Amino acid sequence: MEAQVLAVVRAGGGPVTAGWVRERLDGGLAHTTVITILSRLHAKNAVTRTRVGRSYTWTNASDEAGLAALRMRRVLEGERDREAVLARFVSALSPGDGERLRALLALADAAGPDSPDSGTAPVEPDGAPHVPGRAPGNR
Repeated sequence: MEAQVLAVVRAGGGPVTAGWVRERLDGGLAHTTVITILSRLHAKNAVTRTRVGRSYTWTNASDEAGLAALRMRRVLEGERDREAVLARFVSALSPGDGERLRALLALADAAGPDSPDSGTAPVEPDGAPHVPGRAPGNR
């Protein structure tokens, strides 16, 4: 249900009310159920909320890539042996994804932890990270 609610919020293109979300959901959920789902999404930092009168408007906090990254961080945070989890993750990557990850890590290291761009990197039009020294689109 969270994914459906999130998709409806995203389709709103800006701040939406719980009632607006409810009207666009299949299945006729109760208003309180929609509020509960939105509140859980807010607790997961997937949506933001702004008080308007006695209720809230809701907005997506991130795009699809950001939400996937948030889910990945949550899984990692829930594990006792983070190094083992990361090692298994990296060893299971395809060669192309491994190269992309190395390029992104190098860019993050070059930017430094206090850089305003820390955690972001240039990307190609297809969403893949741009690798310095390589012509755009050349893989």
